[in-house]
Amino acid sequence: MGQEWFSLDRLNVLIGVVVYTALLLYFIYQAKKGKELFVRKIAGLEAVDEAIGRATEMGKPILYIPGLSTISDVATLASLNILSKVAKKAAQYETRLIVPCTDPIVMPVCQEVVKAACLDGGRPDVYREEDIYYITYSQFGYVAAVDGIMVREKPATNFFLGMFWAESLILAETGASTGAIQIAGTDAISQLPFFITACDYTLIGEELYAASAYLSREPLSLGSLKGQDWTKLIIGGLVLTGVILSTFGLRFFANYFTTG
Repeated sequence: MGQEWFSLDRLNVLIGVVVYTALLLYFIYQAKKGKELFVRKIAGLEAVDEAIGRATEMGKPILYIPGLSTISDVATLASLNILSKVAKKAAQYETRLIVPCTDPIVMPVCQEVVKAACLDGGRPDVYREEDIYYITYSQFGYVAAVDGIMVREKPATNFFLGMFWAESLILAETGASTGAIQIAGTDAISQLPFFITACDYTLIGEELYAASAYLSREPLSLGSLKGQDWTKLIIGGLVLTGVILSTFGLRFFANYFTTG
């Protein structure tokens, strides 16, 4: 007997992939047509323009920390997307942007992101490569240096977006002591309580990943975000259906809904 080309036991996975792909394409198409796709308001992202404007009015710099992880970390990549939007707005306002890095690979990427953002904002002349620099790979050595920047430069706005560990409270408390408005975001669950306590706004978990689509409103990003949200809703509904069917003893259907 020959080997099967397709296992019917995985039919639910195939259906899931087809539905997910269809939703992505549909919402991307709708976004490109100009349809307004609803995305719930995220307080921390709504405050980005206000935070940049505050620094501009006070004549003080903006401090942006892209996390302490490597370029391969998804939180770092999400942070770089937000950095692009912040850098573009800061360039338009001619506000100084300081980006100290703890990873030697992240640093040149940040430089290119900010340089491209300044060009996109029509102000390539305000780009300052010397304000985007590498400090050290040492966790607390880096934190000590950044705290020194906060005390000396007294930035009006601090962004802490990316992956953080035990240094999160030290950074946030020092920034709060200088009177800066602070916007933080991380997918490190253990560090969220410290940011929530010491910062003005905090992006929690997936809000960090959604930030790029939220700020840019680009059809591809926005459509992808909506497609993912609807897919999660469908999966949640299927899991709930499986639980209900299992509760009433309909095992065959319950297994179909809950196994993958």
